[in-house]
Amino acid sequence: MKISTKGRYALMMLLDLAEHKDEGFIPLKDIAVRQGISKNYLEQIMPILKKTDILKTTRGFQGGYKLAKAPNQYTVGYIIRVTEGSIAPVVCLDGETNECLRSGFCKTLSVWRGLEQVIADYLDSITLQDILDKSDAPTLAHTRFAAKKPCGFGAFADRF
Repeated sequence: MKISTKGRYALMMLLDLAEHKDEGFIPLKDIAVRQGISKNYLEQIMPILKKTDILKTTRGFQGGYKLAKAPNQYTVGYIIRVTEGSIAPVVCLDGETNECLRSGFCKTLSVWRGLEQVIADYLDSITLQDILDKSDAPTLAHTRFAAKKPCGFGAFADRF
């Protein structure tokens, strides 16, 4: 399993909303600036999140987004599943039933099931509030990397 940019950015965006939850509805452009993420890319993630119970939205002047529930009600596992789909480490565990022709005699299947459970247990044990409580990292706007793209982008990411 590899978390895509979509999943990472969704988590970053929701953390931003959690961090600024007392400020009312937050415009997407504010999140984009604070997180150093393209507003256009965030606009592509929003329809996925709007189909769930994660966000409240409002349009017009002073429109924007906010979390529908308290930050301690959303786990990283839930957010990743909403944006990425399955968190299974192998394709044969992606669906409700294992369609793999080898599943009846696969000696490694229990390894992959165990790994999937460890990943699920870990991601489901962390809430947005947990991350905020444990984070002492400054916001992107307060770092020397403010003009750079976030992790996962070519040469910049390769330096760290």
